[in-house]
Amino acid sequence: MTGTVRDRLAKGRPTFSFEFFPPKTDEGSRQLWQAIRQLEPLRPSFVSVTYGAGGSTRDRTVAITERIATETTLLPMAHLTAVNHSVVELRHLVGRLAAAGVRNVLALRGDPPGNPNGDWVRHPEGLEFTEDLVRLVKSHGHYCVGVAAFPEKHPRSPDLDADTRFFVRKCQAGADFAITQMFFRADDYLRMRDRVSALGCDVPIIAGIMPITNVRGIARSAELSGAAFPEDLAARLYAVEHDPAEVRRVGVEHATALSERLLAEGVPGLHFYTLNRSTATREVWAALGLGSRAAARIPA
Repeated sequence: MTGTVRDRLAKGRPTFSFEFFPPKTDEGSRQLWQAIRQLEPLRPSFVSVTYGAGGSTRDRTVAITERIATETTLLPMAHLTAVNHSVVELRHLVGRLAAAGVRNVLALRGDPPGNPNGDWVRHPEGLEFTEDLVRLVKSHGHYCVGVAAFPEKHPRSPDLDADTRFFVRKCQAGADFAITQMFFRADDYLRMRDRVSALGCDVPIIAGIMPITNVRGIARSAELSGAAFPEDLAARLYAVEHDPAEVRRVGVEHATALSERLLAEGVPGLHFYTLNRSTATREVWAALGLGSRAAARIPA
């Protein structure tokens, strides 16, 4: 499918999208493509493919994005990080994506390899900040570029005000939209949106939603990302952690309620972190009644 995420957002209706990650095994690959095929009929606005820490999945990320672009009806977006890459390597990757018809990129600085909380070290021939990566991608022509947003601030930011200024700088560099890190409280997103707006920035910020299917896994992910894991939600999940179906039920219920609140508050889009599985995402989709919304969308 052709078009850009910017085009989808400009239609004035909430976008709905899914995120996948490059698998490491043949079984993981089978599971990924099963999820893609099961979610494709829902007609999402776009899908994204993540980039491993330190650029560890570079070739797999590009290959999967290329395959989605050529073998499905989905609009793909590739994640691209600056960590461990020279400017020459980054330009090559952007050109490879363009050759496959991929014009949507999520520009990220990226986590240090081996230790996401370790010191970030710039490649000697690379880029220092995400805003530099945004400019690099934009310099290649007609690209739609997204960036990350952090409702509870990036773990490396000293405070919320500094984090908001960092975000606005990425937008001023040319970002067309943003997608948030996962979060569990609607008010965190709404306060972030207000802070950004107060600085005169109106770049659309899509909300990242994680339907919980594994308690300990999500607790660890929340810790690494700096997202607060609400005590009441954690208590409900730990009470049923030995029953996977109940964990998913609680997770889907929470993700649905969060999404409903955000849609009521005018969020420009919802981006579901699928973990390469489709069941929980499809259950949230059904609970929100998104099938009728998807059918009403006209592809660009």
